[in-house]
Amino acid sequence: MRIESGFDRRGFLKRALVLGGALLLSGCDQLSGSESFRRLLFRAETLTRTAQRALLGPDALAHEYSEADISPDFRANGSTDPQDADYLALAADNFRNWKLKLGGLVERPMEWSLDELRALPSRTQITRHDCVEGWSCIGKWKGVPLKVLLDQAGVKPGARYIVFYCADTLDETLTGGAKYYESLGLEDANHAQTILAYEMNGETLPVPHGAPLRLRVERQLGYKMAKYVMRIEAVADFADIDGGQGGFWEDRGYEWYAGI
Repeated sequence: MRIESGFDRRGFLKRALVLGGALLLSGCDQLSGSESFRRLLFRAETLTRTAQRALLGPDALAHEYSEADISPDFRANGSTDPQDADYLALAADNFRNWKLKLGGLVERPMEWSLDELRALPSRTQITRHDCVEGWSCIGKWKGVPLKVLLDQAGVKPGARYIVFYCADTLDETLTGGAKYYESLGLEDANHAQTILAYEMNGETLPVPHGAPLRLRVERQLGYKMAKYVMRIEAVADFADIDGGQGGFWEDRGYEWYAGI
């Protein structure tokens, strides 16, 4: 069920996040380096998450659209042509030797080939992708629900987050050459619309959009939807992973929870 109100809540929160990101990334070094400012951002993120949970509930679905609504040109976000040697070798062989690994705090570490993932229960959804830069597109995605994989592996009680490790190293001049990664809390990881997509608009997922596998978490902004996923890990905390904020862009000032 979609909740309507006197304003577009998704649009309102998206604009607020865009303004917040712009503040952080526009050269306001004194603010972004301030401990009190960081505490303010953390409280705002917590408020956003709490408000969304209170208004929509943990199981509420993002709006799904019809085939007629699919955008004729779906813009590719983030990196679109990874040049990492390991990734290029896998892509050259149409990902036949690629395997998704799932480990960390699980009872049974697992791995799946692309064919094995395709043989598992799947979900198809037509949803809107909202980018923190302010643009949106509607696309059709098919993939395996993340919950199916987590259930197969058996997540241990101590796990609180699911971390996604990706193949793409972003521009060294901008980021220092770090690989992309992201994370979700268990509630969002187990959501019905959280899938690992291997098809887009009825075709095999193309490289610019994250082949062979990308995350779709439809109630959050686009930077949460990691592309080129290689490995998944269940963890108790992400403080010791890279910059310690739970994601590539989060380590650079974005909010960890990007709910819309």
